[in-house]
Amino acid sequence: QVQFVESGGGLVQPGGSLTLSCATDGFSIKTYVMSWHRQVPGKARELIAQILRTGTSIYADSVKGRFTISRNDAKDTISLHMTSLKPEDTAMYYCNTYPTWLSPPTWGQGTLVAVSS
Repeated sequence: QVQFVESGGGLVQPGGSLTLSCATDGFSIKTYVMSWHRQVPGKARELIAQILRTGTSIYADSVKGRFTISRNDAKDTISLHMTSLKPEDTAMYYCNTYPTWLSPPTWGQGTLVAVSS
């Protein structure tokens, strides 16, 4: 059974930094593009970062230059290092493959990031 377990969220002041971690189980990430998504209540889930098997990363304009995605294929984990955080970054953050896991559709519980003074 495929699982995604996100951790590392918390309350941080504007301009601060935070690193999220994602542990996976049930598959080997080395054969997949991996991704981070976020969701604010009442809005659709937003894809914010992808990392290819080669290590090349792709970012949404909203986080480009501030967030860095990384992967550790040996440990089947990915991370998201976030800097210069803004109140509009407040959301629940989720990791997944890309495209997202569909057989069956699978998401973790997410980790909450709150940016506020």
